[in-house]
Amino acid sequence: MGWGNIYKRRMKVFTLAVVIYLDYKALQQREKWTSKTKKAGLWEKAHERNAKRVLSLVVELEGLWVKLGQYLSTRADVLPPAYINLLKKLQDSLPPRPLEEVRRTIEEELGKSMHDLFLNFEDIALATASIAQVHRATLRDGQEVVVKVQHDGIKEVIIEDLKNAKSIVDWIAWAEPQYDFNPVMDEWCKEAPKELDFNHEAENTRKVSRNLGCKNDFQDTNMPSNPVDVLIPEIILSTEKVLILEYMDGVRLNDSESLQELGVDKQNLVEEITRAYAHQIYVDGFFNGDPHPGNFLVSKKPPHRPILLDFGLTKMLSSSMKQALAKMFLASAEGDYVALLSSFAEMGLRLRLDMPEQAMEMASVFFRSSTPASEALENVKSLVEQRNKNLKILQEKMKLNKKEAKRFNPVDAFPGDTIIFSRVVNLLRGLSSTMNVRVAYVDIMRPFAESVLQCNINKGPSYNAHWVHDTPVLSNVEAKLRQLLIDLGNDDKILGIQVCAYKDGEVIIDTAAGTLGRYDPRPVQPDSLFPVFSVSKGITAGMVHWLVDKGKLKLEDKVANIWQEFGTNGKDQIKVHHVLNHTAGLHNALASLTRENPLLMTDWDECLNCIAKVEPETEPGQKQLYHYLSFGWLCGGIIERTSGKKFQEILEEAFIHPLDLAGELYIGIPPGVESRLASLTVDMEDMKKISGIAARSDLPSSFQAQEISQMVTTLPAIFNSLQARRAIVPAANGHCSARALARYYAALVDGGSIPPPHSSSSSSKPPLGSHQHIPKFPSHKSPKKQKRSMCVRKTDISTGVDYIRVPSDNTSTRGGYGNGSNSGKLFSNPRIHDEFMGVGEYDNLTLPSGEFGLGFKKSYSNDGDLIGFGHSGMGGSTGYCNIEHRFAIAVTLNKMNFGGVTAKILHLVCSELGIPLPADLNRHAESLTNDGSNVVRPMIN
Repeated sequence: MGWGNIYKRRMKVFTLAVVIYLDYKALQQREKWTSKTKKAGLWEKAHERNAKRVLSLVVELEGLWVKLGQYLSTRADVLPPAYINLLKKLQDSLPPRPLEEVRRTIEEELGKSMHDLFLNFEDIALATASIAQVHRATLRDGQEVVVKVQHDGIKEVIIEDLKNAKSIVDWIAWAEPQYDFNPVMDEWCKEAPKELDFNHEAENTRKVSRNLGCKNDFQDTNMPSNPVDVLIPEIILSTEKVLILEYMDGVRLNDSESLQELGVDKQNLVEEITRAYAHQIYVDGFFNGDPHPGNFLVSKKPPHRPILLDFGLTKMLSSSMKQALAKMFLASAEGDYVALLSSFAEMGLRLRLDMPEQAMEMASVFFRSSTPASEALENVKSLVEQRNKNLKILQEKMKLNKKEAKRFNPVDAFPGDTIIFSRVVNLLRGLSSTMNVRVAYVDIMRPFAESVLQCNINKGPSYNAHWVHDTPVLSNVEAKLRQLLIDLGNDDKILGIQVCAYKDGEVIIDTAAGTLGRYDPRPVQPDSLFPVFSVSKGITAGMVHWLVDKGKLKLEDKVANIWQEFGTNGKDQIKVHHVLNHTAGLHNALASLTRENPLLMTDWDECLNCIAKVEPETEPGQKQLYHYLSFGWLCGGIIERTSGKKFQEILEEAFIHPLDLAGELYIGIPPGVESRLASLTVDMEDMKKISGIAARSDLPSSFQAQEISQMVTTLPAIFNSLQARRAIVPAANGHCSARALARYYAALVDGGSIPPPHSSSSSSKPPLGSHQHIPKFPSHKSPKKQKRSMCVRKTDISTGVDYIRVPSDNTSTRGGYGNGSNSGKLFSNPRIHDEFMGVGEYDNLTLPSGEFGLGFKKSYSNDGDLIGFGHSGMGGSTGYCNIEHRFAIAVTLNKMNFGGVTAKILHLVCSELGIPLPADLNRHAESLTNDGSNVVRPMIN
């Protein structure tokens, strides 16, 4: 192409763009003075004349613009009928190139004359498209074939058109930033030239055919779980510019009369095409990126299967991207905000602001069911209304004026791998609209998306050598523990788990294993965040004690004196120690309210107001019953009213910063950590043990077997939701890693002394404390990381070492302790353990012979000696410490059970270290049998 031709093509494209733009702008002004009855006619005429302009220029220029016209011709779901009716001619009905040119290309590419190659070659092309045209022929051996021949000089035309299109996209992005299509254009520039090499297309065709099993005659015994029934022509021969394929007798998708004569079920036809693409995307990770109607035939022979053609534009997905796309689809189908934002992070899609509702809405619209072309106008109106609504929300959230909001692009980074995927989904939607059928993408694609995740998850330790995260083994105890976890994983008792333990101030176990969720096959990392339910109570109680230690609060204080609104309905005598000891008489408070509307518990202020007005069931200090969710709101209200600060501010000040737990211990997660969240599921076999709860007299009436059975089945859905995870529910909504939780208890077991830096002890990556505690979106400047202030404390290291350290290349900085400003101590009270457990001078503040101290569950040995304290969650996650042996351990898991897994883990670790196991856990572990026949008392405390 000479510079003259290049300039002319460029000017024609830009001129047409300006003419169409001004035409519609003028019409917008004109309709203001036009009656309603005439408006529709004006718009229809405008669409028709502009569609003719587009078609005329595309036919003249050919090349890349034909591709664009083909794409537009499939969007019957959103474009006016005038464009669809005219542009669909581009699918296979372009003017053919001269026969002399076609023959010359064939002979040059194949090195033989037409006579030597073919018995017969039809002069009239079957179809002509943007890059090539197809002729029917018969080979010398008698085989019926089609010959695809590339247009002469098309490569130079395509490359020049890409440059022109890039210029237009750049201009649009400058003029209207919210319409920045550069990521789409960049991906197209990368992929489009590949279509110009037919050797590439031939290999793609063979690969997709193998993946879909088009040549296999499956027997009933080895039929794939999600088979598809489509045809793909066999490749006979290929060069860069010529492709010879098996001839298949079929009817074009846009030939409605022929389809009707054959009795083709268009609904089944389009659904099978959609299934074929779902298989390519989610199962194979290798798919055809150009499913416009011109690239399909329908076989004339029953059962009239779809014939897939033209694999020049294909896309290969990495395993991680394939899983992220599957996760995005399932998150959209189930309304799981956490999984959706997590999938965005995994695929590299970054947003400039936190708008999860709009993100879910966008995904739901993207995967919505298709509609017939007749409903295109309503679709467009709905999409415009929704966009205007989102703009208004954006404007309010970002405090922008209307003009600024329109120019704001909420996407900070768009991954190139998803561009062709998005194009395919839109083309499939347009295809179904063109065929006038409705396709429920959620129903059709779901099995394929589930299979790609489930096949990885179901392959437990016995199939996955990396099921246990690759961190150094720190002790012989940890080596034995990992083998136990592998055994439990093979028995399907573990989905994902973390275990971390400290002995004498050092990390001796730091293990992560399994996967993050049922639909999330990514491996659990040391910094993964697990929902730990009631383990949160041990953290919340610690915050109350921290305020007591700082002189801001007294255990004997009446709550009503701190929290004025609380002193109503007979609660004026309730004291702080009653709340911590579970004897405030409010164990069932708000239980009925949360049953009627579970998500009401996510409204912090409303729950504080409700708990302040509720009436107690018993006098304070009476029979000890486990406090329900009320414990968290009671303590939370006390914390905020005492300190004058927000709950989470005190959490950071008291524990996060001093212990260097940034980013790995939350009560109410901030935006930006979704990709590290583990998702909950339930061990249905363990549900059989729920009857063991009935014998527990310490549980409130709202927390009995029947209620818990119902709760356990709904908890995963509630606590996997973004609304619940972001809420402050101090009795049930902790999200943490085991290493963060273990470090917290390691500090408590040493009377508040801060242990040495975790990362230098265990070598787990990323180091504990390396995350920003409140992540920011990319458009915001990240806060500067605080400098560590290193303090030294003296400790009494036990002389009888009852475990073996595994040598490590990493040198532990034994002299450095913590980074807070508390001189290496969280608490100054030398009798803080007595305070936690409500013994000694604090004995009068607890119920005699009660299970709870002041906020913590007391642990006894089989001999009846008080040995430690901790707190377990409903799903089995646990934080626990033994005082005498300076031992602390944390277990976090996402497959909810009633304590069997945790009991086995603690039984192994404690027995190996010569540490007495808490009596209740010991009984629990001993009662477990391989067949699960024994009914055990589930761990909830």
